[in-house]
Amino acid sequence: MSTPLAEKIKAIIRASGPISVTDFFALCLADPEHGYYKTRDPFGRDGDFITAPEISQLFGEVIGIFLVEAWRRHGEPSPVIIAEIGPGRGTMMSDILRVIERLSPTLYEAASVHLVETSERLQKVQSQTLVAHKFKIAWHESFDTLPDGLLLLVANELFDAIPIRQFVKTSQGFRERLVGLDAEDALTFAAGVATIDPALLPPSATDVPLGTIFEIAPARDAVMATICARLKASGGSALIIDYGFMATNFGETLQAVRDHQFDPPLRHPGEADLTSHVDFEQLARRAVAEGLRINGLTYQGDFLLAMGIQERAEALGRGKDAGIRESLQQDVDRLTGSGDGRMGELFKVLAVSHPDVALVPFQR
Repeated sequence: MSTPLAEKIKAIIRASGPISVTDFFALCLADPEHGYYKTRDPFGRDGDFITAPEISQLFGEVIGIFLVEAWRRHGEPSPVIIAEIGPGRGTMMSDILRVIERLSPTLYEAASVHLVETSERLQKVQSQTLVAHKFKIAWHESFDTLPDGLLLLVANELFDAIPIRQFVKTSQGFRERLVGLDAEDALTFAAGVATIDPALLPPSATDVPLGTIFEIAPARDAVMATICARLKASGGSALIIDYGFMATNFGETLQAVRDHQFDPPLRHPGEADLTSHVDFEQLARRAVAEGLRINGLTYQGDFLLAMGIQERAEALGRGKDAGIRESLQQDVDRLTGSGDGRMGELFKVLAVSHPDVALVPFQR
């Protein structure tokens, strides 16, 4: 069964020829009429996927502790900008601000909170979630409109939703992967004529078999460069959390999720969340090129444990019944553990700063 967006994409292909994976990705998520993020609330158990902040308040609380410590390492400036790009329902920022207000009332008073969100529908949801802090919060459609001042930035599951380009190895070399139509008028992948700069390929490019996919993400690189330029200009730290891999490599990671199940990427355009794994080596390389300090790149599980998530769960469970304590421990295991359904190894954490400061829990 086709979707309204699939029919729109087919009409574009009939009129102008196959489109790039980048354009397909962007249409699926952001088409003004049928795009996934324009037509639905994807978060939580009633949506298509659950993010870490929706699993447990422990996640956002640990991020709040990190931001308090980062602010102290930067010399406790006032005023200070706390910002999140792509804040979902506002759940994580709510947990962050609750911890900051309790741990460091001075930071809470010094901070203004800025949410970068393009969806009016999600802005309304966020305003309800964050009503306790409503006088501190402003919304932005673009990162470029944040006010001046030292910036403490969080981006959780932002980069995976930024479109990628794909190249497939053919007998004529790596060619850009396109989305076209097959003999039955169904969407299908095909190789185009555009090539990739060989310098962007890993050294083993000549050895991989035909059909091998290589992904690059110029749009992600541009977003990272923008973040870095802002930190370089005004100072601050950014914490980036997403699923992906530590080192640039071959392999297809484009995936769709619908009703909490994986779905073929071409099957339900506009009705499934489309993402791909983040190349953290490239993000770190961009930060270094822009003159920033890489404080750390690690697994989410290691980061959360080092920041005290286990101790925080035990404190929350103290005096509670066994069922609550067990539930808290299950949340910690899901956020920090490895293997099926767990996020501890699949998700990575990158922290960058300017000027060069030592951020907890990372070692120099």
